[in-house]
Amino acid sequence: MATIVSYTARPRRTLQALLLVFAAAIGVGAYALVHLGRHDAVPENLMTYGIATAVCVLILQIAVVWRAPYADPVLLPTVTLLNLLGIAMIETVYQANAIYGSRTSASADRQMLWAALGVLLCAGVILLLRDHRNLRRYTWISAVTGAVLLLLPLAPGIGSARNGSRIWITIAGNSFQPAELAKIAFAVFFAGYLVSRRDTLALAGPKVLGIHLPRWSDFGPILVAWGLAMAILVFQTDLGTSLMFFGLFVVMLYVATDRLSWLIIGAVMFLPPAVFAATQMGHVRRRLTCWLDPLSRENFSACEQLNQGLFGLANGGLTGAGLGEGRPDVVPHAESDFIFATFAEELGMVGAFALLLLYLVLVQRAVRAAVGISDGFGTLLAGGLGFVMALQVFVVVGGVTRVIPLTGLTLPFLAAGGSSLVCNWIIVGLLVRLSDAARRPAARQVPGTTTPNRREQEVTA
Repeated sequence: MATIVSYTARPRRTLQALLLVFAAAIGVGAYALVHLGRHDAVPENLMTYGIATAVCVLILQIAVVWRAPYADPVLLPTVTLLNLLGIAMIETVYQANAIYGSRTSASADRQMLWAALGVLLCAGVILLLRDHRNLRRYTWISAVTGAVLLLLPLAPGIGSARNGSRIWITIAGNSFQPAELAKIAFAVFFAGYLVSRRDTLALAGPKVLGIHLPRWSDFGPILVAWGLAMAILVFQTDLGTSLMFFGLFVVMLYVATDRLSWLIIGAVMFLPPAVFAATQMGHVRRRLTCWLDPLSRENFSACEQLNQGLFGLANGGLTGAGLGEGRPDVVPHAESDFIFATFAEELGMVGAFALLLLYLVLVQRAVRAAVGISDGFGTLLAGGLGFVMALQVFVVVGGVTRVIPLTGLTLPFLAAGGSSLVCNWIIVGLLVRLSDAARRPAARQVPGTTTPNRREQEVTA
């Protein structure tokens, strides 16, 4: 019988617990400072809020210690801090609207309920998904599920349009954005599909201008993804979601094949539809105009949201106006689409860069898990999920700061909205499972012994 010796591993669960406590303390403290800034008093529900946060943190810690002891110790604390800072920003917008009475906005209490549901689903993924490779069995089921979710907003009776885009469904008075859940299903489908066909897709075709193009027979998958993205763009008039899904497929295709030509082909294929949307769709054309010249006399009133967001960024300066001291009530949708402007106004450029650093850590941990995993399916899935996070942050922050035109995506974990928050917590649960597989020590066999069977390896491990 073989003797299996495992490499020394450091689960670092104590470090994760300390970081979770640190993140919870900062988040609860930010919530209290918002009320101190607005009312010179701590909120009445501070104790309840603190206990709820502690319970959520404890659930996450227990789930990881029990089922994923080798998971990345930085991943959950980073997400927890982002979520709690988002709740504090939503509260400052709500309180500002209550004082000045200019607009209505989402409440932090409702966002906390969505966060609790997200934490439970994240813990459920960690506990129930023992091996991420099991998801590969549902490759085509995930494809069908994702397609159905994307088409739901077009269904009569439940689909609804907002701000020119038809991406919502309404059931029993509650709204949900099914595209947020569809991105998870499509990430699983793309990973399962590409890992089984990566060799075929990586075969060199004709060479044009120094670039190896794929064979014509290999264009089928990218044409299907392109057609789906165009359907979203035409029928739901949503450029942001269309860009997200097509970009997800192209990037995962590049990771699977390591061929730069796929990125170039993807960019060339998406450019004509983007031009069509900018010239033929009214709300997209208006966003492009606001991006080019929002402060002109002709565009100032039509670009009020972007202009007020820019004024808020300027008001924040280097160190910010202070928590609870800004005026986010003058910015339309300051708790959702423009929550980055709210954050930068109250915490300044320093706080904005710290926030972006947190997102950078989150994406870097996803990429680290992708690099460390031994199977191709896990590599593609972790890389795809990390890319979705990075793309959403770039698109939202770039739109608010006028680096690119506004597209309508949400800032992960920070912006108000239950569908986005819950689905992003599910993504975090998957990343925790993937990072556990990447960091789990591999057993090695002592020379001169026989290889044990699978059951013996599991028992030894």
